[in-house]
Parts: sequence; C-alpha cells; structure tokens
Amino acid sequence: MAEIMFAGDDGFDPRVLSGATCAFGVFDGVHSAHRFLIDQARSDARERQTRAVALTFDIDPDELFCAVRLRKLMSNEDRLRELSETGVDAVVAFRFSRAFAALSPEAFLSRAFAGRVPSCIHVGKNFRFGSKASGGVAELEAWGGVHGMAVRAHDLLSLADEPVSATRIRTLLQAGSIQEANQLLGRRFRIRGRVLPGRREGRDMGFRTANLAVPRQNRVLADGVYGAYAHVRGATYKAAVSVGISPVFREHATATCEVHLLDFSGDIYDEEIAVDFDTWIRPMIEFSSVERLVETVKSNIEWIRENL
Repeated sequence: MAEIMFAGDDGFDPRVLSGATCAFGVFDGVHSAHRFLIDQARSDARERQTRAVALTFDIDPDELFCAVRLRKLMSNEDRLRELSETGVDAVVAFRFSRAFAALSPEAFLSRAFAGRVPSCIHVGKNFRFGSKASGGVAELEAWGGVHGMAVRAHDLLSLADEPVSATRIRTLLQAGSIQEANQLLGRRFRIRGRVLPGRREGRDMGFRTANLAVPRQNRVLADGVYGAYAHVRGATYKAAVSVGISPVFREHATATCEVHLLDFSGDIYDEEIAVDFDTWIRPMIEFSSVERLVETVKSNIEWIRENL
C-alpha cells in the first residue's frame, strides 16, 4: 500500500513530485478506466526509472459546487485508500478549495507543483482544470512545454462500445444492474460503514441485521434486496442486503442499508464493515403482511446461501 500524502500539509515533501510520472484525476470509484490510466503511468514510470504517483484531490470538487445533487461511488477516504492499492509509489491529494478552483489554468499548475515538476503526467482526453474548468489538455501541454513536463492524454477505456465513466456506472447502479456495473468497475461495488443500532424487527423475525449509515451522497444503489459478501473482523460472509425502506415499515423507518450476515453470530455495533454487492435479487415489494415478508426474506437468504 502506497503512502497517502496531502500537498501543502505540514510534513509534505514536494520532492515526491519532482521528476515523477503521474496519473491525475478525481478517480471517483477507481474503476477500470481509472486503473487503465494509472497502469499507463506506472508503465511509463518504469521506463523512465522514476516513481509513479496518483494525483487527485482530497474531496470531489463537485462537493463544493453541486453538493445537493452530487452522488459518488465511494467516500473520499475509500477513494484514497483504493488508489494507494493500485501499485503506485505514492498518492498525493491536493487540498481542494474555492480559492484553488478559482485559479487560472497556469496559476493552478504552478500552485499544484510549486517548482517540483513531474517528468510526465497522464490524463484522460476530457481532463479539465482551473477556473470554470477553462483548462484542458492543450493548456496542460502548453504549460508542460515551458516547464519540461511531458503530457500523455488518453482516450477513455471503452467496454460494450461505450466509454467507462463514473456517470455510466452510477446510472447502472441506480437501475439495479449491479453485475454490469461491477464489470465496469473491475470489482464488486462496495459500501463501507459503521454498524448502528437498527429497528430490531429483524431480530424478532429470526434474521438479525447490521444497520449501516450510508451518507446521502453515497446512496447510488437502487432500492431492493441484493446478494453480497460482507467483510467483518477479517472474515468474509455471504450476506442478504436490503437497500432502502421496506413498505411494511415506511411509517417508522428511514433510508438505510441492512445487512444480514449468513452463519454469523455476535454483536458488531459501532464496528466498521465492508459490503461487496454481487447480485440483484428483487425490488422492494408491498407485502400484504409481515408474515409474507418474513417468508420472502427467508427464501431470499436461502437462494443466496445456495447460489452465491
């Protein structure tokens, strides 16, 4: 796992960027197209015999400019953690602010690299930066030509004849197309959260659940029931996961993610667990009774036990 550094913070050594080969992006989801870009930078770094660095921001820039409608594939902490596991030598996150965003493209780059210029930077051809996203590949190349930094702009990786993007993946997740989204991610979609006390109906019905608090910005999955794998205390369990609110409990429930761990016993309140979503089982259903709900949930659990 590579070290995660925050540019400008006490203890940050800007020399990590000097002569490095970098992949630069927001990298929401760290999906297959992002990994392709990072792999290009890593391969280039080996040829140049220098370090490979993933460059990003500490937050998603849209958190400042369109936070109300923003939906993200992962938290900032998970994004940085995932980047650190891509095989790069370091992850450098710039502290993003309105003042930083308001800089002209040239001033943006001068502030970002502060005299410690990479030897090469890899970006997608749609890369934008600087005030009102006025900078693109052409501006990056112009600045690089003056400061001795090569620029490699890449077409977006395509699967099924369409570019892989976080927007495309979010659209699939919101439609319940979890396996297609996972193909584009290059891994299972993951939610990580701390277990909170829930409504306790599951315990009364014979299937206890771990209730996860999912921030609004990270609620990108369609409501429904999923087959998943949950990682708890270093072990992995099959899991039946309910996302959203069952109509049976709509009068006294809030949006949530409830995870039933198969073959697990014990209390895990206030512990962090990770859930990897594998299979769409069914949408939320308006049941005629609690008994019918229990019967269906138990059937879903058995299907997951036998088929996941």
